[in-house]
Amino acid sequence: MTHDWPTRSLGDRHQERLLFLRYRATGDPATKELLVKRNLRLAASVAARYSRSSVSHDDRMQLASIALLKAIERFDPDRGVAFSSFAVPTMVGELQRYFRDHTWTVRPPRDLQERVLRLEREADALAGELGRAPTGQELARAADSSVEAILETLEAGRARGSVSLDQPVGPDQSDTLAATIGAEDGQFRRVENAVLAEDLLSELTPRERQVMRLRFEQDLTQSEIGELVGCSQMHVSRIIRAALDQLSTSAADERTELLAAV
Repeated sequence: MTHDWPTRSLGDRHQERLLFLRYRATGDPATKELLVKRNLRLAASVAARYSRSSVSHDDRMQLASIALLKAIERFDPDRGVAFSSFAVPTMVGELQRYFRDHTWTVRPPRDLQERVLRLEREADALAGELGRAPTGQELARAADSSVEAILETLEAGRARGSVSLDQPVGPDQSDTLAATIGAEDGQFRRVENAVLAEDLLSELTPRERQVMRLRFEQDLTQSEIGELVGCSQMHVSRIIRAALDQLSTSAADERTELLAAV
């Protein structure tokens, strides 16, 4: 993969080395500012390398510039290598760490995140060579990988961003994504309550169950229930009160057991 990094003449590189030697000897802020200005185009080139990311150009430029400052502080002009050879990996690493740690809506494993970044660079390079988006097989050959691994990486790359529920969908774009998401059916709760009530009622005596069903299912008065079961209204009231106490105790015990099991 090739990159259009800003090129320097031999004289420029020599002048830059002298600036680094001066900065190492004096720590002069003005000299450091000169080094920064000379290499801002390099930082801009690195930032532009990740134009497909969800991070804005200004933020990418800021990250590359911070990395440029770090590279200036760490660079040793006596090692005999060009500053760009040292600074570019520093800036690339800074950007990639930011993408890895801050731009994923869903966080896949770190090695998968790094594979996504590498694959995006391969895809950009191939697109430039082919004049079109590369196929999965072409990406697999370029990355020396299998098509299945490429597809897995591309799918993971979708986790880097989220989709608004207000996004229009459908042929006429009249509905939103939120309208396609199902809601909880209120009948589920009624069914659950009915099953729980049936289970609790099984602990009552047959007469208590009969009185409770007449009162709460058929909505009869205590006097009407008394006539049906052959007892006074006062006795029906005592049966209902005792049954409710029993059901309350059983429900509390069952809830305690469920919490203990969690």
